[in-house]
Amino acid sequence: MSDLAPFPAAADAITDRVVLVTGLSGAGRTACLKALEDIGYEAIDNLPIGLLQLLLDGPADPGGIRRPLAIGVDIRTRDFEADRLAALIDAAHGAAPGRCTRDIRLLFLDCDDEVLARRFTETRRRHPLAADRPVMDGIRLERQRIAPLKERADQVIDTSTLTPGDLRRRLRTEYALDPRHGVTLTVLSFSYREGLPREADLVFDVRFLKNPHYDAALRPLDGRAPAVARHVESDAGFHPFFEQLTAMLEPLLPRYYEEGKSYLTIALGCTGGRHRSVYVAERLAAWLREAGQQVILVHRDMEQWESRQKSGLSSGEAQTSEKEGP
Repeated sequence: MSDLAPFPAAADAITDRVVLVTGLSGAGRTACLKALEDIGYEAIDNLPIGLLQLLLDGPADPGGIRRPLAIGVDIRTRDFEADRLAALIDAAHGAAPGRCTRDIRLLFLDCDDEVLARRFTETRRRHPLAADRPVMDGIRLERQRIAPLKERADQVIDTSTLTPGDLRRRLRTEYALDPRHGVTLTVLSFSYREGLPREADLVFDVRFLKNPHYDAALRPLDGRAPAVARHVESDAGFHPFFEQLTAMLEPLLPRYYEEGKSYLTIALGCTGGRHRSVYVAERLAAWLREAGQQVILVHRDMEQWESRQKSGLSSGEAQTSEKEGP
């Protein structure tokens, strides 16, 4: 059993938090606001910048309570200027005591240009900056205009590969008003063939382990299956690797908390993202939970593979999609 101590718990539920939700049109701002509303925030969309300062400086409720707020601000907002919004946030953080005492966080939703273009095409909606031009032109122009906010953001979430459910789960954990721990840990498995996860802070390559893909009986299974677990653990290199991994994380995690980091993503990758990385991620998440940590477990590419199977790929396409190399 690990001696890793849980991160310090929050003393009280948060009531004075303001989450400013911004980012690219089509990246999921509306879904984000709804998810925050579901966990106790009062959601306000497209609040004019000129009124934002008044809201932040406004008095508490008659009972002395400040309500947690989720405010949507993007390129469509009246009098929107990225530099002006960034300056307002900085001024609020540096306000004199007794003026703005809000816990203000800027959340930026990002997304790949191609994914955004596809979303606008599928929903038949016009991009707000592309009324008379191709949608990709509008996306690129918007990205330029809001670049200062991405640089200033407290957190950037890339929604390119997130389902609405993934986004809700992440927000419920990371923006909970009664958090249990100071740092939210995400353990994520992925396929190197699909690219490195952008949100990863620590990445570990487990492609050196015996590959269950080459066992015909194990190939249709994933890393959560006991037979796959036994296969991976039978590799003489697994236990020394896992012991060294946990021994390294044990002193690192408290240091991340001391540095004020709120989110930490540990990513484990293999070739196909279905067997070795999934099993090691499951094992690592269990170790962290036994040590008292709050953990989000995500199997990025396994979940996408399962989705493709449910959507009715032909057997030939399915075999191609699950093909792995050494």
